[in-house]
Amino acid sequence: MAVVFERPKALLDVPTHYCPGCTHGIIHRLVAEAIDTLGIEDKTVGVAPVGCAVMAYDYFACDMVEAAHGRAPAVATGLKRSLPDNVIFTYQGDGDLAAIGTAETVHSATRGENITVIFVNNAIYGMTGGQMAPTSLPGQVTQTTPYGRDVKTAGYPVRVCEMLSTLSGVAYAERVTVDTPAHVRQAKAAIQKAFQNQIDKKGFSIVEVVSSCPTNWGLTPNEALQWLRDNMLPYYPLGVYKDTTGGDK
Repeated sequence: MAVVFERPKALLDVPTHYCPGCTHGIIHRLVAEAIDTLGIEDKTVGVAPVGCAVMAYDYFACDMVEAAHGRAPAVATGLKRSLPDNVIFTYQGDGDLAAIGTAETVHSATRGENITVIFVNNAIYGMTGGQMAPTSLPGQVTQTTPYGRDVKTAGYPVRVCEMLSTLSGVAYAERVTVDTPAHVRQAKAAIQKAFQNQIDKKGFSIVEVVSSCPTNWGLTPNEALQWLRDNMLPYYPLGVYKDTTGGDK
């Protein structure tokens, strides 16, 4: 019997700690599929964040390094500069990348560090109980904004791809999501392109994945995906925000 679908070899056959309906599992699979397709597992090093994906080192078959909160791009920079022939990626949430790690993200991007960044945006702090994140939407109810995010006091959400696309050092920035099979295929192509850019020495690449958080949003998995479509995608439009690399996904 022909095998039409199987677990990627770069993804370990172990249970994960993620909540039911969380899309981290899908995104992990897409990262692992890209590693398999490109045949780079033996020279890939991933950098795990602090956040929901803090234990990503237990799930990928490639070498992994744990970074302090927000410092994944700095750690990735050191790894890439000391191991220039290796493929280095970070896997980060919105608190890790766009709050405590904003400086590391912006400066690694503006330097054009030849690394790949996978950024998971679920508009909330998932691991610590559902507080407001830099990406929480205006009016969004969280543990620390029970009446909704008030932009007069908390400011507006950070649109990471739009911000980084203004920097000369960024080679590729794309926002995707994984709420439907079609969007999953688009996300897979974007992630593989971001890895290929690094192999081709194109420079800094980031793929932002708009994700759901059913537990902290207080919704069922299906309701969370619909909330994502109705609320997040209008504020965080999908698409390529910068691509200086040429070539197809």
